[in-house]
Amino acid sequence: MMMMDDEMENGRSVYQDKPRTFPAVRSKSYSPLIFRILRQINPRVLAIFLLAVFGGVFYVGARTSPIVVFVFMICIISFCFAVYLTKWVLAKDEGPPEMSQISDAIRDGAEGFFRTQYGTISKMAFLLALVILSIYLFRTSTPQQEAAGIGRLSSAFITVAAFLLGALCSGIAGYVGMWVSVRANVRVSSAARRSAREALQVAVRAGGFSAIVVVGMAVFGVAILYATFYYWLEVDSPGSMRVTDLPLLLVGYGFGASFVALFAQLGGGIYTKAADVGADLVGKVEQGIPEDDPRNPAVIADLVGDNVGDCAARGADLFESIAAEIISAMILGGTMAQKCKIDDPSGFILFPLVVHSFDLVVSSAGILSIRGTRDPGTLGAIEDPMTILQKGYSVAIVLAVLTFGVSTRWLLYTEQAPSAWLNFALCGLVGIITAYAFVWISKYYTDYKHEPVKTLALASSTGHGTNIIAGVALGLESTALPVLVISVAIVSAFWLGHTSGLMDESGNPTGGLFGTAVATMGMLSTAAYVLTMDMFGPIADNAGGIVEMGQQPESVREITDVLDAVGNTTKATTKGFAIGSAALASFLLFSAYMDEVSSFVRVPFEQVDIAVPEVFVGGLLGSMLIFVFSAWACSAVGKTAQEVVNEVRRQFIERPGIMEYKEKPDYSRCVAIVASASLREMIKPGALAIISPIIIGFIFRILGNITNQPLLGAKVVASMLMFATVSGILMALFLNTAGGAWDNAKKYIETGALGGKGSDCHKAAITGDTVGDPFKDTAGPSLHVLIKMLATITLVMAPVFL
Repeated sequence: MMMMDDEMENGRSVYQDKPRTFPAVRSKSYSPLIFRILRQINPRVLAIFLLAVFGGVFYVGARTSPIVVFVFMICIISFCFAVYLTKWVLAKDEGPPEMSQISDAIRDGAEGFFRTQYGTISKMAFLLALVILSIYLFRTSTPQQEAAGIGRLSSAFITVAAFLLGALCSGIAGYVGMWVSVRANVRVSSAARRSAREALQVAVRAGGFSAIVVVGMAVFGVAILYATFYYWLEVDSPGSMRVTDLPLLLVGYGFGASFVALFAQLGGGIYTKAADVGADLVGKVEQGIPEDDPRNPAVIADLVGDNVGDCAARGADLFESIAAEIISAMILGGTMAQKCKIDDPSGFILFPLVVHSFDLVVSSAGILSIRGTRDPGTLGAIEDPMTILQKGYSVAIVLAVLTFGVSTRWLLYTEQAPSAWLNFALCGLVGIITAYAFVWISKYYTDYKHEPVKTLALASSTGHGTNIIAGVALGLESTALPVLVISVAIVSAFWLGHTSGLMDESGNPTGGLFGTAVATMGMLSTAAYVLTMDMFGPIADNAGGIVEMGQQPESVREITDVLDAVGNTTKATTKGFAIGSAALASFLLFSAYMDEVSSFVRVPFEQVDIAVPEVFVGGLLGSMLIFVFSAWACSAVGKTAQEVVNEVRRQFIERPGIMEYKEKPDYSRCVAIVASASLREMIKPGALAIISPIIIGFIFRILGNITNQPLLGAKVVASMLMFATVSGILMALFLNTAGGAWDNAKKYIETGALGGKGSDCHKAAITGDTVGDPFKDTAGPSLHVLIKMLATITLVMAPVFL
């Protein structure tokens, strides 16, 4: 724990003599067990072991499909590129000792919380795995599984293994996001002492490492699972499972990823925003000290929160987004290929894996396009960091369009409909345009260069109340354009797929749903670069905190302030991107759920009639779930922040020398309060999200048996899923945009506008920022995960409703 280095002597403290010295949270930094074991293995033995593993992976891939081998190769090359980025970032210096000591304290706090949080999550995951195992041991098998000779025991273990693998990979994705951010932050701070462009490049490459690993793991994990099941179950051999039915076995992977991501986002979001709110309310408003001032006892907890909330949680969030989208698209591709009697359906099934493999390539090119410069100095109008980031995004977008066209021609060409690939290529283009539109809309509503945030800042000049009213109004208005964009995208993609020329045996067009799946892939075809921009935000924020606490020159802080403001905008645009992709992915998962129910009951399940009272009630319950979940998430931040506020006030009262640098704050006390409270508070909303659809489906299943409506449970859950998705999209858009706008309105005033720092206008803006903190970093991002998790949990738990 943090302690003062020496006792007070002769009325003078060592803190006054050494104002730049900050002890670590722990004497030893934490390293995961797997890493400690790997370090003890002889490098040659480890190299041979890895070669054998990769050899086995490629053998299984070769026995499955050449397409899978291609995916494996791209993923491994991308992992090598990520290693290069890591070495490049870690080769940068950490600056003076006072900055590296602050960074060590942040790193130890983040790693300590991560270990405790993921220990709790892993216990819950194993408990849920046992529940899934018991459900599947007593469920009925689908006709496809019966034909393939897969019994209940095999089916149960396949689902549980996929669930645990998805949970493990999601956890690793979160750890990777946190690992790089706690090492890059001080290097960005040091680079800012030399050049603004170098600081930008270090932050982008650090975020790029995390993004490439997260996306690569999502693709690699699904590909390995698919190839393993294909090889083990001898798919497509006489008397075994057909390849078009194989993707349904992967749903457990998506559920495992969603499960971990939800609790990671909740726990991390509560931690980061409780610390932030507590630090701001007492430090800025009551004591009038700057942000990230070393006198604030909650400042280390705040900086730790940036890593566990924004980096680790967002890594797990995007991992599960991509995993869920890949699996749902594979299911729909297999279903369509089966209906159309396509001779070789593997192209339609494996298409999502290839698209995301190319995502790794085009995003890497976008990351490398951002180069450093030898010209030192601050970032001015000539070199806006947002412009530089957007140039990299434009590079990735252009390459994505080209690779998407190549992928569709390679994998989606079929003799039955020779021009279908072109329609699907256009579906992908719709998705890419949708992604770009979402990024632009989010930027418009949250960047202080545009009118909405300037108007919000102006509202602060008349008081706290008008600031809140203007922020809420801005958030509500910001839902309109994204909804219109999503609506146009879904209808356009469905129509393009519908008119692709692919017909079933009865001559009915069948490509509509797969068209929307392809559009979703198009939207996520630059996901790695978008995640890079997202990771850039908290790294820049941390760098600014280290510069402030390390008492660096004002010119250095100016650079990190500009990067931090841009980081707020990139985080907001990524959240807009995430909710857009969640909307499209949930539409696919809903269709996949209906397909799975059809395969269980052996009758078509294509429509849900909300005029049936029970079904309508299911929809109401779904909408209610979104509001109650959001309320509990925000309430958790409020309760934890109250504990932080009380602790910070206590320290300022009991240690009056803190303000004059005569006494050192007890940073570790705030870290401990936030860590324990966030772990406690994340359980209730997370449990609500997991248990609700299971209980509702089971209750209405029993009611359906009593009233002779055999599919009532499945229909009510489908209605709940539809309404929850719609409500969740709108709520998340409101929360994310309002919170981001409040934050940047405050940043705009801090540039010197409307009275600048310390003015009444600034204090009103801080109030808005405080209200917006749990909106944009706890409840909003958690809803992204909740929407997709509801869809994956219904897929896995479908036997309970039937």
